[in-house]
This record gives sequence, structure tokens and C-alpha cells, in this order.
Amino acid sequence: MQPVEVTAVFTPEGKITPLKFRWHARLHQVESTGRRWQEADGCHILVMTGSGQMFELLFSTSEGRWYLVRTGPDPWAV
Repeated sequence: MQPVEVTAVFTPEGKITPLKFRWHARLHQVESTGRRWQEADGCHILVMTGSGQMFELLFSTSEGRWYLVRTGPDPWAV
């Protein structure tokens, strides 16, 4: 799990929608969000980037920080 910089929208109802995040010195645009769930460490959200790569982001509500929990397989890997 590594800290990441995320730009997100927070609705008045409390729904969080990540828009983009920086990982490995590259800005990743979020094309869509998938499953989301709440655990003791915060809100987990699956996102898909424009390149088709899946990531799991975590917003730690206690810290007010974002983390990259895991990545899916890289569609461009050979």
C-alpha cells in the first residue's frame, strides 16, 4: 500500500468519486469506477483508467489520505 495524490469529488451525501491520480510520476485519468466497499481502514474503490488498467484506491477516512492498494494486470504488458 503506497500513498498517492488523488483528485476526487465528494458529494454532499458523502459519495467519493476519484477523477485522476498520480502514480509512478504519471497522471492516470479515471475513466470509470466499479465496486466500492467500506472497511475499518476506509473506503475502497476500484477504478479503471483510460489505458484499461484497473487499480484499487483507498481513502483513509481517519487520515484524510489516499492510498494505492493494488493494481490489476497491465494490458500493455507482453
